Amino acid sequence: MMAEGIFIYLAAAIVILSVLVITRSNPVHSMITMLVLFFHIAALYVTLNAEFLAAIQVIVYAGAILVLFLFVVLLLNLKEEMVARRYIGPWPLGVLAALGLLVVIVLSLKSFIPGPSGVFTTEVVRAETNTKVLGQILFTEYLYPFEVVSMILLVAIIGAIVLAKKRLRN
Repeated sequence: MMAEGIFIYLAAAIVILSVLVITRSNPVHSMITMLVLFFHIAALYVTLNAEFLAAIQVIVYAGAILVLFLFVVLLLNLKEEMVARRYIGPWPLGVLAALGLLVVIVLSLKSFIPGPSGVFTTEVVRAETNTKVLGQILFTEYLYPFEVVSMILLVAIIGAIVLAKKRLRN
């Protein structure tokens, strides 16, 4: 019963914080609310026995991505009039689109048929650790896609360095 109560709290907090992120008029307040949202999502991952995903959530999203968003917001130096006017526009269209998406999700969930169970059941994952099982799958079954992604990221880093070096010379 305690685990269900924690799950219900986290789920409700995530929904409320998500709404607060998109409705705050001050972008910095929105970023702080997003930080709290990311920590609640990480706590939800912990309750689902996905400790590795919780750690990645905190490191990547709460750490790197949110800092990047905050720098962008501070660099843009938004005017107060522009921030106050952003919600006056086509919000009824947005509500209609969200309701349409909700209908599509509900209809597709009604026709959902679960597939066959995989090799890694909940008991296997609890016996070995979540991170160990993820590492075994990643470096055996998905080694080639993992290496392709690492090469793409390497090319992106080299491209960013080349572009930054050209700007420094000019």
